[in-house]
Order: sequence, then structure tokens, then C-alpha cells
Amino acid sequence: MPLLIISLNKNKKMKKTAVFIMLIALFNSVNAQNSAEKIISGNSGLHIGGYGQVDFNLVSREGTVHKNGTLDIHRLVTFLGYNFNEKTSFVSEIEFEHVTEVYVEQAFLDYKIKSNLSVSAGLMLIPMGIQNLYHEPSTFNGVERTNVDKYIVPSTWREIGIALNGRSIEHSVNYQAMLVNGFNGFDEGGVFSGQSGLRRGRQKGAKSYITYPDFAARVSYYGHLGLNLGFSAYVGDSESKAYDGLDLADETAVATADSTMIGIQMIGVDARYTKGALQLRGQYIVANLSNTNQYNTKTENDLGSKLTGYYAEAGYNLLEGKNTTEELIAFVRYENYNTHAEVESIAIIDAYNRTDITIGLGFKVAKGAMFKADYQIKSNAGSDEKTGQFNFGTAVLF
Repeated sequence: MPLLIISLNKNKKMKKTAVFIMLIALFNSVNAQNSAEKIISGNSGLHIGGYGQVDFNLVSREGTVHKNGTLDIHRLVTFLGYNFNEKTSFVSEIEFEHVTEVYVEQAFLDYKIKSNLSVSAGLMLIPMGIQNLYHEPSTFNGVERTNVDKYIVPSTWREIGIALNGRSIEHSVNYQAMLVNGFNGFDEGGVFSGQSGLRRGRQKGAKSYITYPDFAARVSYYGHLGLNLGFSAYVGDSESKAYDGLDLADETAVATADSTMIGIQMIGVDARYTKGALQLRGQYIVANLSNTNQYNTKTENDLGSKLTGYYAEAGYNLLEGKNTTEELIAFVRYENYNTHAEVESIAIIDAYNRTDITIGLGFKVAKGAMFKADYQIKSNAGSDEKTGQFNFGTAVLF
């Protein structure tokens, strides 16, 4: 925890302020910050950093069928931020994926209304679950991000909008509420599907369009040392290009456009706990979708009406108490993600109910620098067969 030298002899108000400051420092010392939080809480001026991961993936052979392994610079991200003064900050992340793809992951302006309240506007991460906010590769176990956060959340989920961010130190609570554009659910045809859920509908700030704003919010509790509990919610409708230029007096055209829209209600709960060498985390996400019958009829897709995902993970630092700053974390994770938990007027496809068991090691050689290796056993409810995959990777954050 940062060193704080504070006089507590002035008055009760100063004592209370000092305690609040120490609580903030303690919170920041036991909970990893994402890149945006580091920039906003930093000193004035320019801030430069980044993160990246390089992966090796090898799927097990199926009988005598050989499968090549893949080597990939999965992502390389540069974040640039500028603190104009103690109240105003700009945050940006520029991401290269698989060498050839370039994205803007964040780009927003933050203004502190007062010490525990700020407003942000621009391209921001939707505050759903753990990894969508804390997705830097050295902050999680395993070479790859969890598939719950790929297919159900889906990370890295960011949209353009405006947000209110606050903290109640007395109640050990952080909160965030935002209005953003929705998913792109229909352009030349249906974007959503039973296999990938909502993932392909992320607009990512690339000429995003909007009819009505969607609402997202998160509340986090950190009142117990080493524990962080989160509750996230998202409510709104997907966007559709079928509404662009629509004659609202044409009832047939309006009904056709309405069939291309999906209503989304998503909630998530998550928990992280660290005590000594022990690391525990878990997450549950459920998304209830409306209008899926009309959507599937119009698009000939197979989108489910309910998506669910959860995982539970336990890790242990094998070097705890060895008088070293390095960490060797052994972990095991069980996750299930089902994009056909419920359907409307179509048959459930059991293959979309998927389970992964991951066992691995992470060697953290320095803060923000890590080697990772794991083995995954993948299965689905539509088959008795299981697929194995070995992963090895490097992860950096600075």
C-alpha cells in the first residue's frame, strides 16, 4: 500500500478524510486497475502504456487426424492518456489483433465533478462482468480469456455513450451508470445467431448508429479485505438498419422493421477473493432476449431467447512465503456457456451448450509480466466426444 503521512490531530473532519484516503489506497493496492483507471488516477500530463499477448494453441489429434498448431500475436495494445489537470482526463486504447486488424478499444473524456463523482463521454467499456473491464492478459489466469466472456458478455464489449461514475467510501461501493448505443442486430441481414449469440453485433465505435439509447450499470462492493463483489445490468434494444429511412405511416413496413429488433435484458454477478496464496473468482451471466421468434423468421437464423454462462476458478500461488516477488499460480477453472438455454419456436441445439475445464500454471516473473500454460478439455451437450487443447502464451502489461 502507498505510504501515507497524515496528521490526525487537527479535527474530526480531517480524521475522517484521512481514513477515506487510506481506504482508497488500500482498495487500489488489493484490486488490479485497468488501464483507464491507472490513467485517471495518475499525475498530470501524458501517460503511455500497453499490454499484449502472444499465444501458441494446439488442438489434440482426433484419432489419426493431424491438426496443426497456431502461433499468433493475439493482441498488442497501446494506451495513451492525458491528464489536463486534477479534474479532466482523456483515455484511449489502440489495439492490433492478429497483426492485421486494428481497433480503437477506448476513447473517452472524463471530468471529475467532485472527488468521488465524475462524468465520462466517448467510447467506453460496458461494465458487465470481470474480464470486460479487467481484460489485460496479466490480470487473469489462463492463456485465453474465458469463453463465458467471449460468447455471453461478450468481451471486449465497448460502445459510444455517456456515463456517470461514483464511489461511496463510507459504504465501500463503486458504481457506474451509462447510456450507450445498442448492438447492431440487422444490417444486410441478421447479425445475431445461435452459435455466437450477440457477439457479432458489437459496434465498437465504428460508424455506430442508434435509434434509442440502451442502459448499462454496475455496482461493486469492496468492504471486506481481499473481497470484491459485483453486480452488472444491461437493458435495451438492438439497433436495425431496417429503420433507416422508414416511413412510419406504412404499417407493413414498420412491422417488418420491428421483426429485425431484439430486446435485451442482461444481468451478471461476480466475485473475486484473495487471501494469502489463495485466489478465488467466479461469475454468472444471463441474458433474456425478446422478439426472437420474429427475428429468426425474418433472418432465417437460430438465435436463442435465453443465454447463460458461468465459471468458477480457484488458484494458488505455489511460491507464497518463499521470499520472492515472483508468483507461480496453479489454477483450475470450470465454465459453462449456453447460447441456447431457452429458445422460441425453434429446436434447441445441444451443441450450443458448451463446457470447458481448464487446468494450468502462470509464472508471474514481474508485476505485469507473465508466462502461461494450460490444458483445456472442451465438450458440449450434443456429443459424447471431448476435445483437448494445449495453450502456451506470454502476457505483458505496463
